[in-house]
Amino acid sequence: MTRYESSASAMLTVLRSHLRKDGWTILRLSRELGVGEATVKRWLAGKGLTIDRLEAIARLCGLVLGDLAREAEDAPGDLAHEMTLAQEKALSSNIFLSFLFMTILNGVPPQETGADFGVPPRTMEAALARLERLALIDRLRSGKVRPLIDRTMVFRKLPLRSLFEEHMKRVFFELDYSAPETVYTSEVVKLSRTGAAQLAELMEQFRGQVQALADRDAQNATLGRKWIGVLSVMRELDMTPLKEAGWEIT
Repeated sequence: MTRYESSASAMLTVLRSHLRKDGWTILRLSRELGVGEATVKRWLAGKGLTIDRLEAIARLCGLVLGDLAREAEDAPGDLAHEMTLAQEKALSSNIFLSFLFMTILNGVPPQETGADFGVPPRTMEAALARLERLALIDRLRSGKVRPLIDRTMVFRKLPLRSLFEEHMKRVFFELDYSAPETVYTSEVVKLSRTGAAQLAELMEQFRGQVQALADRDAQNATLGRKWIGVLSVMRELDMTPLKEAGWEIT
């Protein structure tokens, strides 16, 4: 592979990542670009993808070729889509360590997180060194920090799910839902197993859209930004309390 081909492949990898985060499906791309789905698949595989076509697709994510080139230069290659059990156990042992990693995963520089929460430089350095030893981040010569785990990963193992249960669950369940600053939606639907699986997929797409929004906001916001919590939950409902309440109208 020539140096040009290697650079083009790296840029395409970055572009595919942005497309996933922004919720672009093959069908949606084909409609937007006015070509067939098979053609879009070929282009995203690097076949027949000219510079003009690459630039046109990049614009759909609000990017220019220079953005792709800069990200590709720093890209670590294929990212892990799941943490090991040992990595999750290490993160779950310290609430600050896990929070710091999540902020890095979502593109927030450690210096910004340190300033927001008044973290002493020595503590931040120790935390970053620990994350690096765990092979969760890579510190570049430029001073930037990049995650080695894909931000779209899902926590499937017990340690971090238990950490959320212990420290974060109460933050959401103690909210005053009548307060005007609390924005929430709620829905009750009846679904088959297939429908529930599709709903779970929609929730993952929404998470990617939230991440993409945060990226754009970090670049374009003129006002100060605040830390916002977002929780998407689905589960089968226990209808027993409703049945026990009875159906009489008084």
